[in-house]
Amino acid sequence: MLFRDINPVLADPAAFRVLTDALASGVAPGTEVLVAVEARGFLLGAAMAYAMGLGLVCVRKPGKLPAVEHRVDYALEYGTATLELPATVVRAGQRVAIVDDVLATGGTVTATKQLVEHCGARVTGVHVVFEIAALAARDRLGVPVHALLTD
Repeated sequence: MLFRDINPVLADPAAFRVLTDALASGVAPGTEVLVAVEARGFLLGAAMAYAMGLGLVCVRKPGKLPAVEHRVDYALEYGTATLELPATVVRAGQRVAIVDDVLATGGTVTATKQLVEHCGARVTGVHVVFEIAALAARDRLGVPVHALLTD
């Protein structure tokens, strides 16, 4: 697999704006908040939230939040990981879009989706820069996926 580096795009103001606008264009109308996955999802999600006038919730690795609403352990292709959702920031009934840089096996996005749904919110879609189509994560998520590039 070829590694894709988004750093040159983030460093170029015009390219970063194009990337942000392209990701934001796929967010479903009525979405109320973006949930970004640590760490590159934070960069993309913050820019999108600002451009769209939406709030941003950051899903974190363990031990980085003062108060945790819920946590999910999930399998990776090389082991296990845990994600945590901050307390009291996602409300029941909210329409939420998930933002990350890459959709590969779907483990991280699925865990994030579980965190959001645990609060009673509804995921409107997943927004990524790159999707590795051969891993077929899109087929298992059950929500629309907006990927700028598919490999």
